[in-house]
Amino acid sequence: MRLAGPLRIVALVVIVGLTWIIVSIFLGGPGSGFPRIQQLFTKPRARKYKCGLPQPCPEEHLAFRMVSGAANVIGPKICLEDKMLMSSVKDNVGRGLNIALVNGVSGELIEARAFDMWAGDVNDLLKFIRPLHEGTLVFVASYDDPATKMNEETRKLFSDLGSKNVKDLAFRDSWVFVGAKGVQNKSPFEQHVKNSKHTNKYEGWPEALEMEGCIPRRTMAS
Repeated sequence: MRLAGPLRIVALVVIVGLTWIIVSIFLGGPGSGFPRIQQLFTKPRARKYKCGLPQPCPEEHLAFRMVSGAANVIGPKICLEDKMLMSSVKDNVGRGLNIALVNGVSGELIEARAFDMWAGDVNDLLKFIRPLHEGTLVFVASYDDPATKMNEETRKLFSDLGSKNVKDLAFRDSWVFVGAKGVQNKSPFEQHVKNSKHTNKYEGWPEALEMEGCIPRRTMAS
């Protein structure tokens, strides 16, 4: 009976010690195991690479991601090697065709412009893409209407850059495309959605298109 008092004290000390250990683990602190426990219940974040790609590009390739405009509300985006070439934030996009010219060897931006294909002058676009040098990469993202002002010469120039869909591009279609001056085959980097009241995501416009990938650096460029 005389041991009951000391045993209670020992039990109390043990309980307090265990409580302190548990609290320190879950609340953190020097030497605590909280980070390890947290990892058990926290889903690891997927690593993102250049331009938000889920995987890194091979050596001698350029990472890109581009999004066409959504209806006539949200502007397009063109990202290359983690640099935003065109976007609403940069205030260099507009209705029609948004085009970024890039040196295919260095990956450096040459020039970026938007061309109004509803009310603009198609000759401005022709003057922009006619004198391209071998190896120049051409990134194109539509916004609102990409085709009303297009003529046969415009379509042929884009076809020569590797487009297979430009011949069918029409009023308010969505289109994203990456081509190059001097290519021999059609580009694998192209998406096109027709404007159709039966399938449109928005009232009067199809869905926005998103495309990403890795482009081999060119061996010839200006």
